[in-house]
Amino acid sequence: MLNIAAALEDTRRRELNDEVHARPPDSLPTPCAVTYIARLPRRDPESGVGKDLLGDLLDRFGLERPDRATDHFTTMLGDDRLRWERHTEYNRYTFVAPVDPQDTSSRFQEPDVPADWLEDMQGEVFVAIRAKIVGPEEIDTPIQEISRKCFNGNTLIGSRVADDGGLAVTDMRIHDDGFSRIVLINEKMSEAQTGRVLQRLFEIETYRMMALLALPVARELSPILDEDELELSAVGESLVNAEAHDEQSWLDRLTRLSASSQSRHQRSNYRFAAADAYYEIVLQRISELRETRIHGLQTFEEFTTRRLTPAVKTYRAVSRRQQSILEQIARATKLLSTRIDISRQQQNQSLLASMNRRVKMQLRLQATVEGLSVAAVTYYVVGLVGTLARGIESMGVPLNQSLVSAVSIPIVAGVAFMGIRQLRKKISREDLE
Repeated sequence: MLNIAAALEDTRRRELNDEVHARPPDSLPTPCAVTYIARLPRRDPESGVGKDLLGDLLDRFGLERPDRATDHFTTMLGDDRLRWERHTEYNRYTFVAPVDPQDTSSRFQEPDVPADWLEDMQGEVFVAIRAKIVGPEEIDTPIQEISRKCFNGNTLIGSRVADDGGLAVTDMRIHDDGFSRIVLINEKMSEAQTGRVLQRLFEIETYRMMALLALPVARELSPILDEDELELSAVGESLVNAEAHDEQSWLDRLTRLSASSQSRHQRSNYRFAAADAYYEIVLQRISELRETRIHGLQTFEEFTTRRLTPAVKTYRAVSRRQQSILEQIARATKLLSTRIDISRQQQNQSLLASMNRRVKMQLRLQATVEGLSVAAVTYYVVGLVGTLARGIESMGVPLNQSLVSAVSIPIVAGVAFMGIRQLRKKISREDLE
């Protein structure tokens, strides 16, 4: 029989395989009361560390804290069961409390936790829901009666769920105690099914809210993008008739606009991408409810998509506008840079042509100067030769002074020309070195 020893395995195999089994939904008895809190933890600006509310709660009950690397944890707090989970952007606490089957009151039971512990979440609670799970004896209770007893008479949203295994209703409102409310009537679901259905309802609300975090960002960006589009339009119109000496200033203006747009895009892109992911999770969780319509009620799918989809379209439109502006800035910058490069090339060509003309003039002038130099040297040297010939002739040596001077002219001129030429070559070599 083959046996894969641990030494043969990739070190990531077990971790990745166990990931699909991580965080299974709680099995929930009927009846019971469930309190769910999703918290967006804030970090202290000085220490960079957030509140350890889980550790504080466990300390109060004399329980051992989990390892700091733990991302989910379950324990008993007296008669209540606590389930804690850490997600990328939020933590969630689920308290499950037993309910006396004989208790027919309409109240939503609270978890047995210290009130001051809840107060430590000040400013961090993002979703808070109280749910009650009741048995099949409530299945025939009129919707109006459920609304009156549990939801202050508000309009309800709900459906039969889990292929007619039960009925779930809510009013999607935050009540005076700061909690939303859900009633789940279990007709024929197992404890595991009940846990999965309630977790999906909690996650629909949580991820709906997480997706909506992109909406304030989109609303804040919208007027800024209006200004960017006007600025970009003004730059585009000005470039049509821009003079060459103005092009660099327009390029600087585009560069500043690009920098500010890129900065905003980097800050908002994560929020928009996360919202897309959360929206997809909401749709997936709704489909997993396997809803059947209840006459007169909006289903969870109808209510959520009707209210959430416009918000999603809004931030997606803003995201597209932002990307479009960046692309337009890039095109305008490229066009203007090309114009500036062409203008500089033309200037360089004109400069090179001017330099070539000056070099040619210098060469002609140099040749003229060299010719004059040869003539001058020849004139003075021939004069010296003539003076020397007269001196020799005065000593009685028979010399024809004029002939000597005439013969010396080509010789002196040739020597002077070669000497000046060699001197010029030597100077040129030294310049190159």
